[in-house]
Parts: sequence; C-alpha cells; structure tokens
Amino acid sequence: MVVSVWAFVLIILTVLVGALMQRVSGMGLGLIGVPVLALIVGPVAGVLIINVLATVNAIFQAISVRENIDWKKFWLIGPVMAIGALPGAWVVHNTPSGPLQALVGGLVLLGLLVTTYMPNQMRIDGPQYAMAAGVAGGFMNTLAGIAGPSITVYAQASRWPQRTFAATLQPLFFVSGAMSLAFKELTAQESIFATAPPLIWPLGIVALLGGIALGTRISRRVPAPKARRLALAIAASGAAIILVRGLAEIFV
Repeated sequence: MVVSVWAFVLIILTVLVGALMQRVSGMGLGLIGVPVLALIVGPVAGVLIINVLATVNAIFQAISVRENIDWKKFWLIGPVMAIGALPGAWVVHNTPSGPLQALVGGLVLLGLLVTTYMPNQMRIDGPQYAMAAGVAGGFMNTLAGIAGPSITVYAQASRWPQRTFAATLQPLFFVSGAMSLAFKELTAQESIFATAPPLIWPLGIVALLGGIALGTRISRRVPAPKARRLALAIAASGAAIILVRGLAEIFV
C-alpha cells in the first residue's frame, strides 16, 4: 500500500493524540484513530493498524496505572472477549468495502450514543453483565477497533469507579487487541499485515510513546471527564464521515 507523506503525518498525529487521550481518560486511541485511519487507508487496514498499536499501547498504559487495576473484573471480562472476536473476524473478511465502512461508522456512533446518553439512574451489576460486555467488546474491537464503548456502558450501569475502571481497561485493551489480531490472521487467506504500509509500525510506536509521555504530564492538570468529552466529539465526527462514505459507496 502506497501512502503519501501527508497521510503518514496525519496518521502519526492521530496516534499521538489518541495515546495522549487514553492516558488522560482511559480510552481514546481506538475512538479517535479508527475513524481517521479508516478514511486514509480504508476500514480493513485502518482497524488493523489501530488493533496493533492499541495492543502495544495497552502494555505501556497498564504498567503506568497497574496499582489501580481491578483484576477480579479483568478476569470476568477479558477471557470471554474471544467469543465475540471470532465472528468479528469473519465479518471483516466477508464484507465488501462499502458495507464494512458503513458498519464500522455505525457501530462507533452507536457505542458513543449509548455511552453518552445512557440514563444515570440505570443500575445493573453481576458477573453475567460483565461477561456480556466482554463478548460485545471483543466483537466491536475486531470489527471496528473499539472495545471501550461496550465496557463503558457496563461500567456506568454498575457504578464502577472511574479510577479503577480506566486502569482496568488497559489490560482489557491488550487482550482484545491480541485476540482480534490472532483471529484475523488465522482466518485470512493471506497475512493481514500486508494491507498496511510497513513504515507505520516504527513511526506508530514512537507516536505512542510521545503521546503517553505528554498524557502523563497533562493528566495532572486536565480533568479526565473534559478530555473524554473531547475524544468522544472527535470520534463521533470521524465515525459520521465513515458512515456517510460507506453509504455513498453502497447506493451511489
């Protein structure tokens, strides 16, 4: 795949900002990165790049917040992500570009809408709901590079404290990213990594480290809810563009 210099610059800036937002608010790389990268390199390569970088990013992020991770919740949610990841990989390999873009954009918007407007009085808890959020997160991460929204819905409904929730998301992002990549690679006819420009990997890692470093400084000054609202606004704009582009490819 040939990508212009300006496209590379935009991808790297997007990864840097996404990693920064994730350090501040707990999520952001997938929400911001998928819409932008899907527009630049297509939905398959765009989600793949975010899956890889988000998996690496989650390792660094988890190390920095390890003292706040709720490992009991992690073991409820993490393993069942495989149940959703496998059908997600099948959809990716068997859906044309237009419908896939529309599906990715629609799922991101749906996840954001549910996360943002879910009634505060709604209250659910229990292992079955945590596991259901894990299955949904595995599917959405494989298909659209976003595991966060489905787990956020559960977190809000169960009144999961923000500090431990944001920390626990990081190892969950690692598990969902690793599973997504494994299932996509195993079910593909040829290596999925051939769909992405090779230079993106070293540049992406540098952008990740820069975003984490900046986010660590900014997190001391910027309230997490404000950073999260900004990340959601950026993601919603990008997802809407992908949805419209996919629908146009289908019907025009």
